[in-house]
Amino acid sequence: QVQLVESGGGLVQAGGSLRLSCAASGRIFNIYRMAWFRQAPGKEREFLAAITWSGERTSYADFVKDRSIISRDNAKNTVYLQMSSLEPEDTAVYYCAVDLHSSSRSTLNQSVRYDYWGQGTQVTVSS
Repeated sequence: QVQLVESGGGLVQAGGSLRLSCAASGRIFNIYRMAWFRQAPGKEREFLAAITWSGERTSYADFVKDRSIISRDNAKNTVYLQMSSLEPEDTAVYYCAVDLHSSSRSTLNQSVRYDYWGQGTQVTVSS
């Protein structure tokens, strides 16, 4: 199994930025890709970004790609998501997830593709 712990959420003013962290532990040698999703109240969970465990490839949702950077630190087994120009609409619980497979019938933005999830970290953007 893989355990994921997110951190870095909190209250941010509109226009501000944040960096979320996701630390992985356990059977991390099985990880192929890690991703970030978010879920706002009353809405479906939506894909934000993904990065292969090797760090070679990244993918972003169109609506965040101009203001987000996903990265990883090999030594710390940690993936980061940095977001800027935050707006109240970015208020949500942010989750990281692990994909154990290099190929899948599901696309990157489909939550069913992912095998493990963190508990989430709340991000609140005030106007």
